[in-house]
Amino acid sequence: MKGRIMQLTTNELAEILNLHKMWLADSTNGKRANLHEADLGGANLRWADLHRADLGGANLRWADLHRADLGGANLGGADLHGANLHRANLHEANLTGADLRWADLGGADLRWANLHRADLHEANLTGAGLRWADLGGADLSGAEFADGWKIVRT
Repeated sequence: MKGRIMQLTTNELAEILNLHKMWLADSTNGKRANLHEADLGGANLRWADLHRADLGGANLRWADLHRADLGGANLGGADLHGANLHRANLHEANLTGADLRWADLGGADLRWANLHRADLHEANLTGAGLRWADLGGADLSGAEFADGWKIVRT
């Protein structure tokens, strides 16, 4: 990750999420979540509504994003190594160059997501919706899709 990492307390993160929720309901109130380059490694963000949030370059290693709404969010260059994104909404999300090695994306909605040059090595994509997703230049080596089917390099 490049640049300065933003450190957040639990209370600061809760306030950002609350203001973002208000912004989603009415853009004249609240504020879009700007978590660009934030250190959220290991954070519990289960069911979090981060639709259209900026998480570009964020550290989300081993974060729990089970069923989180990340539709339309910017996750370009984010570190999601080992993250739990099971059944998360990533519809139209920008994941360009994201590190998704060993991430659980089982059942995730990745339709229209931009995964260009993303690292999905050994990621679980079982049941993930990938229709119209951009996987150009992505590393899918060892990624699991269904019933143990994996991409292998020869």
